[in-house]
Amino acid sequence: MMWLIAAILLALSLCADCFAVSACSSVTLKDSSWGKVIPVAFVFGVVQAGLFLLGWLFGDLFVGFVGKLAPIIGFLLLLYVGGSMLLSAWRNEQSLRDLNGIRNILIGAVATSIDAFSVGVSFSMDGDSGGDMLLKGMVLFAVTFLTVVAGMKGGSYVGRKYGRPALWTGGTVLILIGLNILFKFI
Repeated sequence: MMWLIAAILLALSLCADCFAVSACSSVTLKDSSWGKVIPVAFVFGVVQAGLFLLGWLFGDLFVGFVGKLAPIIGFLLLLYVGGSMLLSAWRNEQSLRDLNGIRNILIGAVATSIDAFSVGVSFSMDGDSGGDMLLKGMVLFAVTFLTVVAGMKGGSYVGRKYGRPALWTGGTVLILIGLNILFKFI
């Protein structure tokens, strides 16, 4: 039972940025139906858990690479998404970088999952078994899925209610998350 609590806490810490990105990016969504939300949450969950497990599989091979480039990659992806949202708010148009389209969904999912890859590498170096990692990956998928659903539903509501100011705020928050990732590792 203790492993489950630890896995949930790990998942919550890894997917906090997934929640923030899904909420901020969803302020432009007019359609927050389950048919739109479920596939996005599924992709975020698969990418998050997949990169976590991939990090574990590659372990030692990528430890130097991940440690140096992960913050820069995460920052650049979030700067791209957040900057696009700010530009759209400035131009008073629908964001071109919201969670519409598989390309934008994948950019958001990868940007928020690079840290999961790094954590997977660290678990590999600690010698965690494949069975333990698979269970942690499943918990990570489930928690990420639920947080993205909550983020999208909440972000869409805020966007419908507050419109352009919500877009400004969402874009700014994404850029600040990216800066936090960058400066945390410098």
